Amino acid sequence: MSTPQAMSDDRQQYLEKKQFFQQLLTIYGRKPVLEALQNPRLRVYKLHLADSNRKDGIVAEILALAEKKGVQLAWHDRKALSRISKNGKQDQGVAADLELADYHPTTAITAETLQQGSPCYIALDGVSNPQNLGMIIRSVAASGIDGLIVPRKGGTSLSPLVIKASAGAVFNCPLYHCDRLLPELRRLQEDGAEVLCLSSHAQHSLFELSPGKSRIFVLGNETEGVSRETLEISDARLQIPMANGIESLNVAVTAALLAFSPAARG
Repeated sequence: MSTPQAMSDDRQQYLEKKQFFQQLLTIYGRKPVLEALQNPRLRVYKLHLADSNRKDGIVAEILALAEKKGVQLAWHDRKALSRISKNGKQDQGVAADLELADYHPTTAITAETLQQGSPCYIALDGVSNPQNLGMIIRSVAASGIDGLIVPRKGGTSLSPLVIKASAGAVFNCPLYHCDRLLPELRRLQEDGAEVLCLSSHAQHSLFELSPGKSRIFVLGNETEGVSRETLEISDARLQIPMANGIESLNVAVTAALLAFSPAARG
C-alpha cells in the first residue's frame, strides 16, 4: 500500500513530466527537421521517422545529426507518424519534438503573474494564415512584450511555414498555448487582466490608452476580425486611426504597431 509521501512524490513526478511535455513543439517535414538539428541553439528531444523512409539523401543526414546530438529516435508506421505530426499529407515521413524554454500553457499566466509588473500579452482569435502568424511572432519577440497566446484550435498551428515566416524568431519568442481561446480569456479576466479587442469599428484609439495595467490584446481573423463571442466579453474595443479611406491593416502589421505601442509596455 502506497504511503501518503509516496503518493505525493508520484504526483510531483507526474506534474513535472506533464510540464515538460507541454514545452515540446512538434515540427514536421524533412528540411525543417534537418534545419532544427543543425541549429546549435535548439534542443531536439525526439526524432520520429516513418519506417517506410529510405535511409539515404536528406533522411541519412537527419539520422547522422540525430545520432551525433544524442537525440532519441523512434520509428513508426505511416498512420502513427501522421498522428504525431498531425499533418500526414506534408510531414514527408519525418517529425521532431523540440524543447522550447519559452513555450508554455496559458495556465502559467496566473493571477500572481498578472499582479506583478502589469504584463501585457497579445492573443490571436482565429488568425489562419501561417505567414501572418510567423510575422506576428517575430514582432512580439522583437518588441519585448510579455508573450503571444496562440490557441491550438480555431486558427493556424505552429507549422514549418510559420517557423520559416518568423525567420527563426519562434525559438526566441515567449509563446503560450491553450486549446481554445475564449475560456482562457475569461479566466485571465477573472484573475485581473483587461481584455481589449482590436476592431476597425471601435470608437476609441489604441494610442489613447495609457500604460500601467495587465492586458490581453486580442487580434482577430484576417477577414472577419475578432469573433462575436470574444467581443462580448471584452472590456473595451480599440482601433488604429486610418487616413485616406483605408479601413484596416493586415493583422501582422497591426500586431507590430500594437507590440511597440506605449499601451502594451505595461
